[in-house]
Amino acid sequence: MNVEKYMRMAIEKTKEGVAQGQSPFGSCIVKNGEVISCEHNVVWKTTDITAHAEVTAIRAACKKIKSIDLSGSVLFSTCEPCPMCFASCHWAKIDKIVFGASITDAQKAGFNELTISCDTMKNLGGSHVKVEKDFLHDECAALFDLWKQRGGKKY
Repeated sequence: MNVEKYMRMAIEKTKEGVAQGQSPFGSCIVKNGEVISCEHNVVWKTTDITAHAEVTAIRAACKKIKSIDLSGSVLFSTCEPCPMCFASCHWAKIDKIVFGASITDAQKAGFNELTISCDTMKNLGGSHVKVEKDFLHDECAALFDLWKQRGGKKY
């Protein structure tokens, strides 16, 4: 699996979202080498606080394959998933999460993040989801700077 290709797709999707006035988060879900969804955060557009990039990507993927079972898939996220997004990955039976920037990076940019890491969620909850962190970290963290340069609002 070309992990760099898929993370770069999530990065590009994040840039699209930022250009549309959304917050700097993107996610791509891949199964058997096929991209089944690639989405950005649409919280402000939809006034839906649950419309994080990961949840939006999961919704789109489930709709596309007509199933809530995303077994065998990998979720690429530009930032470490919050507890809600990690739990959604767990419930969707996603095999692995690969993320770039950290919760700390999001907090530094002004986001109201819970400081519960994916590792903590995985360990406390006994989740099967594998986690790979800091992938293309600098490029993903730079998305927060791009967002700020474009006048991104803070919570």
